[in-house]
Amino acid sequence: MTRIALLSDIHGNLPALQAVLQDISRRQVDRIVNLGDSLSGPLFPRETAEFLMQQDWLQLAGNHERQILEFKPGRGGESDRYALSTLTPDIMDWLRGLPGTLWLDDEVFLCHGTPTTDLVYFLETLEPQGVRLASLAEVDERLGDIRARVVACGHTHVPHVMRSSSGTLIVNPGSVGLQAYSDEHPYPHVMENGTTDARYAIIENIDGNWTAALHSVAYDYRAAADAALLRNRPDWQRWLLTGYA
Repeated sequence: MTRIALLSDIHGNLPALQAVLQDISRRQVDRIVNLGDSLSGPLFPRETAEFLMQQDWLQLAGNHERQILEFKPGRGGESDRYALSTLTPDIMDWLRGLPGTLWLDDEVFLCHGTPTTDLVYFLETLEPQGVRLASLAEVDERLGDIRARVVACGHTHVPHVMRSSSGTLIVNPGSVGLQAYSDEHPYPHVMENGTTDARYAIIENIDGNWTAALHSVAYDYRAAADAALLRNRPDWQRWLLTGYA
């Protein structure tokens, strides 16, 4: 039996991460994986990075790690700008070493968005009128030629499990640190879970069969919301306090 905890989209929310790890400690997992977007936001990016750098987990770069590394004044987003302003040279070196995708073993493939891009939602589809559940054909197309038993992804902040037509289990654990957000690209849309709880998942191989369980963990979200407001981000404060965008 193999049990793997999947974390994603921490976004500098160290109190949420600590609560998730306390919950994981009760569940006898074999390893922990971090699927990226770990720091960006107005919360605790440097402290979160310093904590993550001490772990022996497999960790990916998400789109926000890439955007922090590529940041150009006057062009990048406010969340990346704030995170970058707090990061030390050793943290930046650590970010440069994070892979965008990774095979965990012969059966499990890790990515942030899809196997080919960190910006596309895997299990949801964006249209001019909003977000909808991805069709099976869309999921198959995004999976491409990845022949894995399990694919773990993040990016959307929405916990979700689907199977491709070939039987690949695709698991998005949701977000540890931010349960709602709004975005303008490629079309204006919102993602929201309607909860303040931190989210993660555990995948498990029992006698050759992979299953997934989605977990929801309460934490001191008001402390995170207070930090967001202190950085003049009332949008983040609202998302953290409500889970709605």
